Formats: sequence, C-alpha cells, structure tokens
Amino acid sequence: MNKARLAQALIQIGHLLFIWSKIVGAYSHPEIFDMSKILGIDYGTVRVGLALTDSAQIIAAPLTTVERKVLWDYLGKLIEREKISVVVVGEAKRLNGEASEITKLQLEFVGALAKRFPQLVIHRENEMFTSKMATQSMLISGMKKSERQVKGNVDMISAAILLQSFLDRSK
Repeated sequence: MNKARLAQALIQIGHLLFIWSKIVGAYSHPEIFDMSKILGIDYGTVRVGLALTDSAQIIAAPLTTVERKVLWDYLGKLIEREKISVVVVGEAKRLNGEASEITKLQLEFVGALAKRFPQLVIHRENEMFTSKMATQSMLISGMKKSERQVKGNVDMISAAILLQSFLDRSK
C-alpha cells in the first residue's frame, strides 16, 4: 500500500472514530443525547402489549403487557418517565383490508389517547400477522412452552414487531 492510500485510509478511520466517539459520548451523557422514545401499542380486548424504542429510535423492544383497566394510569407514568413523544398504535385489518371486530375499540382508544395526551404524535401501523410472527419468534428463540402460553408475552412481542415495522418504514 502506498503512502497516499495509507494516509487516506487513516483519515477515513479517524472520521469513523470521531463519529463513533460522538455516538458513545451521547449515550454516556444523556443530557447531550436527549431524544424521546417511541411507544408501540398492541391494543386488545383484555390486554395491551407495549413496546419501546431506544433513545436513538432505532430498535424496538418488548416492554410489558398491561390490563386495560389500569392502562391509563400506567401510560401517564410511562409517557412522563420515558419522555415519549410519539405513539404507534396497531391497526387491525382483515386480509381484504376491511376493519376487523376490534377496529372500533382501537379507534375509540386512539381518540381517548389523543384527548388525554395532546402533546403526543399518534401513528397507526398495520398489525396484520404480528401475533403469528410473535408466536413464531418465541418458538425460534427457544422460549419454553409454558412461557409461550402466557398470552401477555405474545401481546408485548406483537407490539415490538409493529413498532419495529413502523421504524423501518419511516427511515
């Protein structure tokens, strides 16, 4: 390798190290990198699966499953604690694109969410097949049968899948 190519490679490595240091520095100093998180919601008739992004809004991860009767209190605390500015709510549709049985409940929830938390930006994301994909991912990951049968696990993984879908589509 000649000296000019070596110098060019070192400059590129220097640029990459500089960028990397900014990223690492931002994560080790949250006051510098103060981005809000995005919340994913898989709204169901009994339970609500929740997922959350990292501060850089790159990766979605399952958070928890909450019973509908305590959802508003939980969301209020979560939105404040995690500095959530955007919420993605699953949109149930049939294969032919028509609304499903739960669509009305989801629309009512989105309306109430917008009213209670007017500072939030709310998006809808097609949740078709997310439960099936969640079940499949639990199988592939080697999760024990007893853990796979816990309905809340499917709900929060479904929320993570729909949130990641939104993130990937938004890039």
